[in-house]
Amino acid sequence: MTIAAIYARVSSEQQKEAHTINSQVSELRDEAKRRGWQIPEEWIFRDEGYSGASLDRPGLEAIRDLVYEGQLSRVLVYAPDRLARKYALQALLLEEFSRGGAEIEFIRAVRGETPEEQLLLQFQGMIAEYERAQIMERSRRGKRHKAKEGSVGVLSGAPYGYRYVKTTHDSAAYYYVNDDEACVVRQVFDAYTRGGCSMAGIVRDLNNREIPTRTGKCRWERSTIWGMLKNPAYMGRACYGKTKATLRKKRTRRLRMKGGFSPRNSCSASTPREQWIEIPVPPLIDEATYDWAQERLADNIRKSARRTITPSLLQSILVCDSCGYALYRTSTRTSAGKKIYYYRCIGSDNYRFEKGRVCDRSPIRQDILDSLVWDHLISLLKDPSLVRTEIDRRRNAYKDSTPAKKRKAALENDIKRRQRQMDKLLDAYQEELMPLEILRERMPPLRKRLEAAKKEMTNTATMIAEEHRLIDMATTVEEFLSCLSSNVHGMDVLQQQRIVRLLVKEVLVGENRVEIKHSIPITQKKSLSNPDSYLLRTGGEWSTLRRSFLSRLHTSLCQNSGF
Repeated sequence: MTIAAIYARVSSEQQKEAHTINSQVSELRDEAKRRGWQIPEEWIFRDEGYSGASLDRPGLEAIRDLVYEGQLSRVLVYAPDRLARKYALQALLLEEFSRGGAEIEFIRAVRGETPEEQLLLQFQGMIAEYERAQIMERSRRGKRHKAKEGSVGVLSGAPYGYRYVKTTHDSAAYYYVNDDEACVVRQVFDAYTRGGCSMAGIVRDLNNREIPTRTGKCRWERSTIWGMLKNPAYMGRACYGKTKATLRKKRTRRLRMKGGFSPRNSCSASTPREQWIEIPVPPLIDEATYDWAQERLADNIRKSARRTITPSLLQSILVCDSCGYALYRTSTRTSAGKKIYYYRCIGSDNYRFEKGRVCDRSPIRQDILDSLVWDHLISLLKDPSLVRTEIDRRRNAYKDSTPAKKRKAALENDIKRRQRQMDKLLDAYQEELMPLEILRERMPPLRKRLEAAKKEMTNTATMIAEEHRLIDMATTVEEFLSCLSSNVHGMDVLQQQRIVRLLVKEVLVGENRVEIKHSIPITQKKSLSNPDSYLLRTGGEWSTLRRSFLSRLHTSLCQNSGF
């Protein structure tokens, strides 16, 4: 008697829950019995919830191992697309099984003995591959359409701080705020922005306090905190389409440890921010706090302290406008033994580049450049009324541009439509055009949908009111600047550095000028007046900054949200 194995597969969780794989196994058992084959119970392999576009499946791997060992001569499969959804993978498996002395039998396909039957089998494989691509494209477009309508159901799940409520016949899917977790989220953002804590410090604090994670374990990681700080859902804007599948471009460390082989040749990559689709959800923090966190995350890469022993005022924000490289601080000693600090362009170092230096910019004295930038910022802080115009402009532009506004308009139309439907049913009953039994049957579902829409309308109105309140809070910036300008003279270098990084994005150092990109628009130009000569340069009586001046620069206000 021939001993054979059975292989069955379903690709989705929905098919798994519907037990469609059991129907495959049942039909395969009946076919094996009809052919007189014996099927051991341990040779019935199932792959539930695995895609046919990949060969990385436990059941398939087990069958391939048995074929390689020469223990199998027959494998019974329901259809070619159950074995693989791509024709190339089908051909690979058929050839591999043939070399191992095993034969695959499909009960819903031709046998493939004659050239005509083999051609038909190939066509079936190509049609299955085309069908899979078509299903994926329809699913992608359907999800994108739902996301544009503001449906939360297209998202994979709710982040920490929320609970995902599934779609029902009475209401659409939505995020429910978990008060205990939401409190932790607010504490994390507050500690990272206003408290100035690092992600490692936040992790230590949460672990010491034994705050449970979503899984119930009291073990937090920095990657979890990083993902929380980057998630825009916490400010009320859950985003769809943040990542996409793409081809793998490099071998990662994990892949190298596996010997360089991976059954999947794809990985996820971030999409541009303008391609994200925003979906309104209940906010846990205000937008200003979220933007502040994003600014600090970006600055951590560029402004990390690393191994800095003695801090300087402008470290990590100086850029050469000729080559685009950053300026770093170094020092030397004069013949009299005096130590002098200066800023030097990375592109002017010969040892860093194979063909020598790429920039001829001369070094610049640190004390002169620091005092120049600091004095300029102090003069701007003495006039806080400069921020008033930009604040008013941003308030007016923001009031009518939020996703919550659009969702509120859609809910208003939905509520009016439900009310009209209920009124028509009541009118029909009063005119004796409808019996009471039909009214009792049709009225409760409409009433439930109306209540769900009104509840979501209340949450959306609360979101809009919170956004307007946060915009109005920006008027306190003037008082903050007034208080700040009166205490600048008693600050140390680290405190001054925080003020500079709060107001200045970068400082471009040119041949004859220094350009400060800050957040306050100015209307005057300032120049250096005969500073001391640069002690490390030979020849000439030009100043260290070579007649540097501050160009007028009009940039948007509050590029750093913490400001």
